[in-house]
Amino acid sequence: MVANLIGNAVAHTPPGTPVRIGVGTTADGSCVIEIADSGPGLTPTQAARVFERFYRVDTSRSRQEGGGAGLGLAIASALVTAHGGRVELETAPGRGALFRIRLPAEPPPTSAPTSPLTIPATSPGTSHACALGGDRTALSG
Repeated sequence: MVANLIGNAVAHTPPGTPVRIGVGTTADGSCVIEIADSGPGLTPTQAARVFERFYRVDTSRSRQEGGGAGLGLAIASALVTAHGGRVELETAPGRGALFRIRLPAEPPPTSAPTSPLTIPATSPGTSHACALGGDRTALSG
């Protein structure tokens, strides 16, 4: 997810212009990663859509010329959300972009089943059960 954000920053920043990457924590212990560029920035309309799948700000850039499929930011956002976090964007035309990833200090609770899951047997008279819970996996057959 961070590689997608850094790749976008590098692609949209003029050569020789630095990309700033910061890592830290907040008062509540949340983890924060910031990637800031000095590129062209985004309009409010573009910023509202930039995390949509297949959305490309610069539609004139072909994939052969280094343009992507419009999936990188959508994937990064989905991964961060799956870990209980969020991606924030601060941008304006001509002012670059700052992407901020906020992740909780503790991972969100898992929804792993607490009772055994019975998997149908491939041969008559046999069965296999797999119990998932916490960080343990038990397999019986």
